[in-house]
Amino acid sequence: MSGGAPILSVRGLAKNFGALAVTRNVDLDVAKGARIGLIGPNGAGKTTLVNLLTGMLSSDAGEITLEGARIERMSPEKRVHRGLARTHQINTLLMEANARDNVAVAVAEREKYAWRLLRYGPQWRACLDEAQGYLEETGIGHAGDRRVSLLPYGEQRLLEIAIALSLKPRVMLLDEPGAGIPSSEAHLIHDALGRLPADIAILLIEHDMDLVFKFAKEIVVLVLGAVLTRGPPAQIAADPRVRSVYLGRSVA
Repeated sequence: MSGGAPILSVRGLAKNFGALAVTRNVDLDVAKGARIGLIGPNGAGKTTLVNLLTGMLSSDAGEITLEGARIERMSPEKRVHRGLARTHQINTLLMEANARDNVAVAVAEREKYAWRLLRYGPQWRACLDEAQGYLEETGIGHAGDRRVSLLPYGEQRLLEIAIALSLKPRVMLLDEPGAGIPSSEAHLIHDALGRLPADIAILLIEHDMDLVFKFAKEIVVLVLGAVLTRGPPAQIAADPRVRSVYLGRSVA
């Protein structure tokens, strides 16, 4: 675990789909400012774990604590307001709106504004101004006025990160931000991850091993819904159990 008390703590988390155990007694601590990669073969249960953490799925057993408060029975919306944000494996953007409006809507919802009623008013202008800052922070400030459907796919994924940042999270869960991005745009994601605020804890779920090993200070390996091992990248890369899981493929 990274230095300091955990900001997010999971104990004994479990989820079954019928007779199939998809999350098996997972323990996980995430410290403030941590940079953790979560890896595992297809079917390991990575996205299921994220869905349990964010409340998109309810757990069958276990505890989830965020800054000392139990959240496993809270709604997804309440977890967001407490500081747990995520991006999705498949993006959920407003494709016909421009990039700035996408982020501004998230800012307005964070502040509990009825944004549809205040468009073009002073509060909406404040949301737009704040939104532009998050676009700049993720390297797509130039795209503010562009319709999302016209953005390159890599920039769409960066927009999702900007939206997550706009929620002012204490913990951010990035669910395969590199998924579907052509190799020519992969550097955009890596550069954006490097610019994320140092005090936000990041849990990166990703199949792109190059991205994970460049970003993470610590890696958790999930297999069949359970934590196989956890450690710094060099230790994980050298672990014969991890190499076996990946059928001889390089993990570094």
